[in-house]
Amino acid sequence: MPEYPDITVYIERLRALVLKRSLEKIRLQSPFLLRTAEPPLSSFEGMPVEDFLRIGKRIVFVFPAEAFLVLHLMVSGRLKWRERGCAIPRKAGLIAFDFANGSLLITEAGSRKRASLHAVQGEADLKRFDRGGLEVLTSDLKTFRDKLLSENHTLKRALTDPRILSGIGNAYSDEILHAAGLSPLLLTQKLSDDQIGKLYDAVIRILNAWTAILREQAGDGFPDKVTAFREGMAVHGRFGRPCPVCDTPVQRIRYAANETNYCPICQTGGKLLADRSLSRILKSDWPRTLEELEDMKGRL
Repeated sequence: MPEYPDITVYIERLRALVLKRSLEKIRLQSPFLLRTAEPPLSSFEGMPVEDFLRIGKRIVFVFPAEAFLVLHLMVSGRLKWRERGCAIPRKAGLIAFDFANGSLLITEAGSRKRASLHAVQGEADLKRFDRGGLEVLTSDLKTFRDKLLSENHTLKRALTDPRILSGIGNAYSDEILHAAGLSPLLLTQKLSDDQIGKLYDAVIRILNAWTAILREQAGDGFPDKVTAFREGMAVHGRFGRPCPVCDTPVQRIRYAANETNYCPICQTGGKLLADRSLSRILKSDWPRTLEELEDMKGRL
């Protein structure tokens, strides 16, 4: 799922390409994308784009007279900039926005179409998309601490909960926790002031660093290769590969369709966190340390 760095660079490039330009035509291919009936999409045709905003992981197209299009790409949705009037891909294509200088395509891989587009009239209606998560990059440490401790959750859940923190998802939460040296299963209300400070610094450092990397990669073009798994990440998507800090194999916790990646040396004091599916099968035989894991592998 595109997160803060990806969405920020998307918006920067969209501003460079279509700010103040009129949206000439909207071609909707997948009716499942559009989640509203009023105002009609046709009412946005011919209107200039005044700005782009970010609300959490949503991209907001700002038009005159408090008219907005609110796009959530979800897991597999992506933006692509193509020649004006280009064909919409039959399987993955959702919609095209045609401008005089090109067309913005929205695509979504896979059979599950979860991306959404809402047509909105008025600031009041727009505010309902704000889940209340803190914008950490514009907050101070005290505000961050208060928000983090407002509920008692694991750090992984707290970082990815849009009601607590804004714009962070599965990928960058793994990177943030590794940078802070904290376990993804540590409970927020058990954090020390020192740990909260390290987490706050890690959020700012990781989000700013990856935004700068993606901005440089996009250059004057458009970020076509948006992915949750990037070369240069420390732990996310690197199960079994060496941690860049200590060379320990990165471990994972799998749940539903997601997984959390972490380094047991840098983050959990050498302890292996129980994988829900495997630990249910192995029960008391589940290895608790890296040494026990290696011993188990040796017996297989």
